[in-house]
Amino acid sequence: MTPRQFGASVAAGLSGLAIAVCLISGIAAPAPAGALDFTAEEERRILRHGPWPPASAPDPSNRVSGKPAAIAFGRALFFDPRLSLSGVVSCATCHPPERAWTDGLPRSRGHRTVDRNAPSLFNLRFNRWFGWDGAQDSLWAQNLRPLLDGREMGLGSGGAARLVRSDRQLSCGYRRAFGEAPGADDARVFVGLGKALAAFLETHVTGRTPFDDFRDALARDDAAGQARYPAAARRGLRLFVGRGNCAFCHFGPAFTNGEFADAGVPHFIEPGRVDSGRHGGIRKLRESPYTLLGRFNDDAGRSTAAKTRYVRLRQSNFGEFRVPGLRNVALTAPYMHAGSLATLSDVAHHYSTIDEERLHAGGERILRRLDLSAREQADLVAFLETLTEKEPRREPVRKAGTAFCP
Repeated sequence: MTPRQFGASVAAGLSGLAIAVCLISGIAAPAPAGALDFTAEEERRILRHGPWPPASAPDPSNRVSGKPAAIAFGRALFFDPRLSLSGVVSCATCHPPERAWTDGLPRSRGHRTVDRNAPSLFNLRFNRWFGWDGAQDSLWAQNLRPLLDGREMGLGSGGAARLVRSDRQLSCGYRRAFGEAPGADDARVFVGLGKALAAFLETHVTGRTPFDDFRDALARDDAAGQARYPAAARRGLRLFVGRGNCAFCHFGPAFTNGEFADAGVPHFIEPGRVDSGRHGGIRKLRESPYTLLGRFNDDAGRSTAAKTRYVRLRQSNFGEFRVPGLRNVALTAPYMHAGSLATLSDVAHHYSTIDEERLHAGGERILRRLDLSAREQADLVAFLETLTEKEPRREPVRKAGTAFCP
């Protein structure tokens, strides 16, 4: 053994002895190089983002929520282009499962290009409001909107009801899901399609992520489990719950407070035409027959309708859009309501350099320019990437004409 090797061996032995003495005496061993200790307050904020997945229950406004026959029927409807006026556009056109249930376009295209980005369909069962503007108060009502919009699918309530009544397999699927044949009431049959689609979409709950493993290790004081979390992600997490104040809006296990905010991005659709966001969404909500206050809510007690009953239109809602959940966010580019930011790095840069003059003056001012360094922006992105599930579920593509009955 050379003198250099002998010295290294002695140093290693002394290091191991020091750790052993610490363990025996109850003194904490020195933290590994690059480790980041969170304060008690930071730990409390981190723990609020779990556990995952949260407990869930059937939607009381949808009588077929959670029923296997309705899930199967909804899955077939999702991939069926006959639900469009042209017969070539399906729900999967803008929400292909192989692209994390979004199309990757800044603004989606059905029959024509629409005004907004197609949000991913992950974790919809935990939403309070639906659509970028919250114009729908239930998942089943949200599913009806593309069928009514000529730019997307445009078949309409009457056309959709006639299709289901006239097609043997669709009629059979409806009967198995709802326990009755599709009747003469077009609106009731139409809403049934939205509810079957909702039963299917409720199953899209994301899996465990590296962040969840770290969060749970932190909860049980598991040092070894915590050590597996990347150092850059730890630094980004500290920014997220601390100086960045990201968790103010991206709160809880799903990383969203379920409400609306002005993110400081342009909301002009084209010269002379602006997207009013939540302000216009509330107007649409009040005019819609498909809300939790209407006749199609299967919850007789209307326990789910309080949010709709008490929503108020305020000028501060102009230019606000729904705060999206961040789980699987690394898979769902581009970002913002009109896809104006192409990458997570662009998002981090946006909030670091945000023009506060662009934010509307009404309501409470939440956003502040963060002035993050290049390394801090990279750390924030490293954290966001750990919110993506380790083993994404693969959804088999179903073709139109799925057989429900022999």
